[in-house]
Amino acid sequence: MRTRLSARWIVGHAAGHHTLVENGCIVFEDDSVLFVGHDFPGEVDITHDYGTALIAPGFIDLDALSDLDTTILGFDNQPAHEKGRVWPQDYIPYEMYTPEELAFQKHYAFAQLLRQGITTALPIASLFYREWGETTAEFSSAAASAADLGLRVSLGPAYRTGNSFIDDAGAIDFVFDEPRGLAGLEEAITFARAHDNTHHGLVRAMLAPDRIEGCTEALLRRSADAARELGIPIRLHCCQSKFEVDSIMQRHGMTPPEWLENLGFLSHRALLPHGNWVSGRDLDIIGAAGATIVHCPLVSARGGRALNSFARIRKMGVNIAMGTDTWPPDMLQNLQTGLITCRIAEGTATSVRAADYFDAATTGGADALHRPDLGRLMPGAKADITVFNFNHDRIGQIIDPIQTLLIGGSSRDISNVFVNGRHVVVNGAIPGFDFAAAHARAQAQFDGLVARYPERTWKHPPVSEIFSTSYPPG
Repeated sequence: MRTRLSARWIVGHAAGHHTLVENGCIVFEDDSVLFVGHDFPGEVDITHDYGTALIAPGFIDLDALSDLDTTILGFDNQPAHEKGRVWPQDYIPYEMYTPEELAFQKHYAFAQLLRQGITTALPIASLFYREWGETTAEFSSAAASAADLGLRVSLGPAYRTGNSFIDDAGAIDFVFDEPRGLAGLEEAITFARAHDNTHHGLVRAMLAPDRIEGCTEALLRRSADAARELGIPIRLHCCQSKFEVDSIMQRHGMTPPEWLENLGFLSHRALLPHGNWVSGRDLDIIGAAGATIVHCPLVSARGGRALNSFARIRKMGVNIAMGTDTWPPDMLQNLQTGLITCRIAEGTATSVRAADYFDAATTGGADALHRPDLGRLMPGAKADITVFNFNHDRIGQIIDPIQTLLIGGSSRDISNVFVNGRHVVVNGAIPGFDFAAAHARAQAQFDGLVARYPERTWKHPPVSEIFSTSYPPG
């Protein structure tokens, strides 16, 4: 089947960079792009004319929210270690969600990602409410969900050898269980071998050791060796917080990138969210290894941090890709936040352009995954396509489609999405997916989790003391 899409603008790709085709068309056959330009000479089976719209490559999210986001609970409720983000010493961890609830929330999150124009996702979920790590069973279910919805994913259960806790006096320390973490790695390797390049190529594998401060040397060395052997990406949250940096410095006498370099962990397979705390030669180390910084501007800015800076790191030749990592998983909102915080950090509006961030969300992610067939629309690329509707007055006055998106666009402007040539979002809806019912179920699950927060919060205060209201009750 050949499908022809036309619109006022199309983001094509030629000579190694995006191009802007006006009043053109894109034609794809089955899962791959055949043509981008004007006046396709061949026959087509299906035609969609989207009018005043932008047809663009789908976004690539390397830190994609895949659960019910608990970071939003800290928006006005700090410090985090007193609000349930660090286990109290007397807490005995258990699975706070059932297997059925875990399966549902991934299915729900994957559907939300598609509606945000995200066509390739590397899921991320919190381990704060887990007994220890993620399981192969839940990720087998996640693979099936992604295939059912049509989302392109790289999957792997998260694992760790350590976790932080807060003692009765209010000091934060770590508990380690290396055998348990290494067993989690072996499960992740087994999952990768079973699921990599399945479901017609939609599902790939990755390794996902959790935060660097919760990992031991043996876990990181063996994880890097496994990623090398399997030829798959490996993601590790790194340079994310002052607590993390201080913990690694105290334990190893090196910054996180220095320690990773010493372990032989860094390579072109390494994906490192968030990069907000780097110093000295850290960026040189990351760049020399060919690793990618996964930039998640929205969740960082909510916590009062920003990458310092996107423009500086980009000029150094370090690859930067994008992640969402919070609700809403709105990639456009992340691009807007990132651009603004970069200009503030640099003190000038000329430091970064809208196209630089759009590149990070498309080709930056594709390059990190070593997938030249993703993140760009050109002959031979996968037909992963997002359509932005500009035919409404809320978008404002249009000057250029990419600049306009980063000024006033949102995920609500996304009307249609194709993944691997499949029409997965049709006029803003996912065929067969009841968002109203899913939203109600998600809220009920979330409310149930919040109700149990006193169990896992220091000194076990009631929910009303953990999470404040914006104003006192009237």
